[in-house]
Amino acid sequence: MRYKVRCRLAYSLPSPSTFVFNVAPPDTMAQTVETESLTLEPDLPVREFRDAEAGNRYHRLEASAGTLVLDYRATVRTEPVASPREGIPATRPAVLSPHVMPYLVPSRHSESDLVMRLAWREFGALPETIERPVRIAQWIHDNVDYLVGTTHSATSAFNTLTSRAGVCRDFAHLGIAFCRALNIPARFVSAYSYDLRPPDFHAVFEAWLDGRWYLFDPTGLASPGGLVRIGTGRDAADVSFSLIFGPAILNSMAVTAEPCDSESAERPQSWSNLAISSA
Repeated sequence: MRYKVRCRLAYSLPSPSTFVFNVAPPDTMAQTVETESLTLEPDLPVREFRDAEAGNRYHRLEASAGTLVLDYRATVRTEPVASPREGIPATRPAVLSPHVMPYLVPSRHSESDLVMRLAWREFGALPETIERPVRIAQWIHDNVDYLVGTTHSATSAFNTLTSRAGVCRDFAHLGIAFCRALNIPARFVSAYSYDLRPPDFHAVFEAWLDGRWYLFDPTGLASPGGLVRIGTGRDAADVSFSLIFGPAILNSMAVTAEPCDSESAERPQSWSNLAISSA
């Protein structure tokens, strides 16, 4: 499946600022960036660097007072692996790989220690398989309202659980917190989404089961075959689309993802009964 993705970010800068953008998809085992371009107005030098552990791509630049417009475009081929979800077992912490262990402990936006009692009460009796994160995603979908404007960048999983409202970012953080409370490693994924309406950056979470990462979307707003991964981290703090050091005002943001061919438009339509691995 091939997708054209694009984001355009326009800022006003009262004074000089440094930006670190995370909008460029990386090459992974399940996706390949075929073509891409990153343009700036005004034209400025950009330094790309990568997270050695997660593979995230970051672009850093310094901008003077005035305006800044970033326009990123890419064509990405994705190859998510879909399989029946029945019987995929959890992995005991005692045998987890060292690179997975950081995704088992609380983080800034996913305080698994604060939701532990509820997690075990709601999901502890379920089999120690993929059924737990599946039911977690469904519980969040059924018990948390998707309401734009009800949360902000500092909102955490515990805040979302208390208010029972949020957006995709908050749904993902709560899913991560519940999984970690049940000793299931979980991490945050930012992505372009083909059929998200209205178009925007999207957030889902992954759980580590039987030696692989599996995707879950508690919002139910995106289809499993229509995601293009941008960043992966402990929570959203690791993969903000724009990290700014200095004053800046975001004037406009446009995010799109479109299929390149009929094959891409015929991606899996539902998360039901599918285990999706794309890392």
